[in-house]
Amino acid sequence: MTVTPGRVPVREGQTFGGTTRLVKYANFVKLPHTVFALPFALVGVTLASYRAPVTLGMLGWVILAFTCARFTGMGFNRIVDREIDARNPRTSMREIPSGAMTVREATVSVAVASAIFVYSAWSLNPLCAWLSPVALAWVCFYSYTKRFTRWSHLVLGVGMSIAPVGGYLAVTGAWPDPFWMPLVLSLAVTTWGGGFDILYALQDEGFDKAHGLHSIPVALGRVRAIALSRALHLTTVVSLAVVGWAANGGLLYVAGVAVVAALLLYEHSLVKADDLSRLDAAFFTMNGVISIAFFLVVLAERVLFARGWVTTFPFRG
Repeated sequence: MTVTPGRVPVREGQTFGGTTRLVKYANFVKLPHTVFALPFALVGVTLASYRAPVTLGMLGWVILAFTCARFTGMGFNRIVDREIDARNPRTSMREIPSGAMTVREATVSVAVASAIFVYSAWSLNPLCAWLSPVALAWVCFYSYTKRFTRWSHLVLGVGMSIAPVGGYLAVTGAWPDPFWMPLVLSLAVTTWGGGFDILYALQDEGFDKAHGLHSIPVALGRVRAIALSRALHLTTVVSLAVVGWAANGGLLYVAGVAVVAALLLYEHSLVKADDLSRLDAAFFTMNGVISIAFFLVVLAERVLFARGWVTTFPFRG
């Protein structure tokens, strides 16, 4: 173990107890965090279903591709940041610094996940296949950004925003009309992910500053970092509303956007510049609820449209 002597190790939040191999790999990539972006990938699938049929096989490939892409990005981050994680009290008990997993084992698992992701993309359609290396390159590139730019949070957000576009293209294999709709949906996810990552980075402000790492909290301080996070999340709400307008969304979609706005307001009420004690709840619980709730609303509207109970969502793409 490479944890600094004299420090009392504490297991990080959102991890499972136990020592089995399954638990080890789940904790290695923080499997519970999958609920953040996977629902947005399914939002992309749902919107695409207005244009092309969705099969169970296709849905399975989308979920597998997303899971493997996320495993690759998170696992690669753990490998690249292993020395930083060992010095940070909050992360010193992660699998590589604690000795629960070797670098070689981690590297092999990331390589396998990458290969499965590319295979899944090829199994969907040629467009997804050709774009898969670009997606992998971006999610891996993120791991280096905090070494040279304060904007790593938005790089992470862009990586997350691949999910809804990927979900849409997996079904249609072609870009929609209006062409800018997936880009605005991606903007919504980018600003959502970047905004909550800024909040999450507040707890490492002192460590990052001491070790020459870049972040918005280090560059701007807590008060302005929180203000920027709020501005990004306002952009999230506006972007989701614009997507609904482009897709002729009905009252359920409007309600979904309102729910997202209300949950984001509540999330920010939990985080104060002088009190980060509820940050963990704000980061994990609220963001998981936001993505799942929005997907369920979009799915519900699609089901009602299929049954002929609503006619206000004839997606033009």
